[in-house]
Amino acid sequence: MAAGNLGKGRAGEKAAVQLLRDKGHSILFENYRWQHKEIDIISLDGAVLVFTEVKTRTSFSYGYPEAAVDARKQAHMKAAAEVFLADHPEFLQLRFDTIGILISGDQVIEMVHWEAAFY
Repeated sequence: MAAGNLGKGRAGEKAAVQLLRDKGHSILFENYRWQHKEIDIISLDGAVLVFTEVKTRTSFSYGYPEAAVDARKQAHMKAAAEVFLADHPEFLQLRFDTIGILISGDQVIEMVHWEAAFY
């Protein structure tokens, strides 16, 4: 990933963490990795364990950011979530969310949180 994209992604993830905190989530992990698979944010929304993918873009030229969470990315998240759940069997409810962010410079222009975006 290019340095500019990495900075943009980190700025987006920071904004997403704050959004989830503002919604009452407890953040458990950021950038949870298993093999080459990653989950951007793992949080608790009440008793529900939430795995969130954050997609940040600087324009809509390639569509909405959250549309980039395709079947392949969903499968990677599910595989990493299975490993996490094997280590943490105390969580009985879970969901997969996405947060799409439009950013300009270091300014968030738009942020959309899709709860239960996929299963």
